[in-house]
Amino acid sequence: MRSYHPILSALGLIVMIFGLLMGFPLGISLYLEDGADLAYDQAIIVTFLAGASLWLWTRGTRRDLRPSDGFLLVALTWIVTPIFGALPLIAYLPDLSFTMAYFEAVSGLTATGATVLSGLDDLPISINVWRTFMHWIGGMGVIVLVVAILPLLGIGGRQLFKAEVPTPMKETSLTPRITETAKGLWVTYLLLTVACGLSLWFAGMDGWDALIHAFTVAGLGGFSSKDASLGHFNSVPIELIVIFFALLAGLNYATHYLALVRRSPRPYFNDPEIPFYFLVLLLSVLLLTVFLMQFNAHTDLLTTLRYVSFHVVSISTSLGLATYDYTLWPMFAQVWILFLGSFIACSGSTGGGIKMMRAIILYKQVYREIVRSLHPNAVHPVRLGNQRVSEDVLHAVLGFSFMYMVSIVSLTLVMAASGVDLITAFSAVVACLNNTGPGLGAVGPSLNYAGLNGFQTWVLSFTMILGRLEIFTLLVVLTPVFWRR
Repeated sequence: MRSYHPILSALGLIVMIFGLLMGFPLGISLYLEDGADLAYDQAIIVTFLAGASLWLWTRGTRRDLRPSDGFLLVALTWIVTPIFGALPLIAYLPDLSFTMAYFEAVSGLTATGATVLSGLDDLPISINVWRTFMHWIGGMGVIVLVVAILPLLGIGGRQLFKAEVPTPMKETSLTPRITETAKGLWVTYLLLTVACGLSLWFAGMDGWDALIHAFTVAGLGGFSSKDASLGHFNSVPIELIVIFFALLAGLNYATHYLALVRRSPRPYFNDPEIPFYFLVLLLSVLLLTVFLMQFNAHTDLLTTLRYVSFHVVSISTSLGLATYDYTLWPMFAQVWILFLGSFIACSGSTGGGIKMMRAIILYKQVYREIVRSLHPNAVHPVRLGNQRVSEDVLHAVLGFSFMYMVSIVSLTLVMAASGVDLITAFSAVVACLNNTGPGLGAVGPSLNYAGLNGFQTWVLSFTMILGRLEIFTLLVVLTPVFWRR
């Protein structure tokens, strides 16, 4: 009989560590005396005891995780940890239902940024820190964090890392030991976060807002401490800093790590995604600026360029912060930036969507098929940089892309059938599957997701987890063949 005790033991350990991470906002709450400390006390006790009980109950069984165990543990982690992440919100906001609190925690941990809360300006600083700290934890991945801290008390971490980290990192490690790889990525992540926070502070944000938004930008989430999002500050320097660090966060963290270790920019020139990444963003900014000028969307060219540049970068990288209600733009501009969020972020980044790597491979595969139609006997391999893309990878990318489109269509139909208008249903599904945050219609940047009913909220919670785990990690667990002996 198949034993799930090693998986549950690892899950218990992860939950315990997650509970300890709540000590960070608790310390802030005690320091500021903002009145939220009791909420964290209760949440930490419940979380740690739940994790400890599960770990003690199952720790007698010791064996390495199999690949299938890794898939199940990753899926369980992303389903279970939001339950505990919601506890401080429920304890401090008693009128907040469990459904809404779970949605908020899922949105935090998946670095989506879709919120059901309003009155953010009046919330205690520690609550807003916790919301965005969940972005920071989830941006690189809870599993990778745990693998970086300790080797799961003898339980192999490589299967977890391969199930959790985006595609290119699944095939190779940056260092011989998986723990060292995870640590290297987290050090790089931490350095970028610190640099972003200090830059925002120097640009005029107070220290706490700078910390909150540094967590958001590094994790490419969309939570803010202000109801008006980044538009509250109305500062060009702050917007430029966010654009710069969002662009960095949208790149592969493995590339950042190699550049840091080698003290050379060469890894950036060798990354095949980067030219496409910046070219598509630049062309999109120019196209939408010219397009919106034709409709007099803003008073002058510089104002138009300011808003277009920020929202193209923010939405396409799946950051999701806003400085303006872009749903006031013509529909083409709205849909275009929503579409960009489906593929702009590079693999190995904290962004969502199908990732630039897959988009490039799909483009080259389509081009190859066109060449084959004209020259059936021609040998035209698909290459990425200097490497030939194997047929297995091509098939995997095609399969993922098909399931990505099926997921959007299916979930949009489910949302529409539940009573949501089509624009809201489609954009909410796309925004949650891509972990972008704001959508269009009733879930646009000037509104939030609080207007949805319980069923719709659960559908989108599932959608965010599905997108964060890049579809297959979750779908594998949901297939009958997975549960066969």
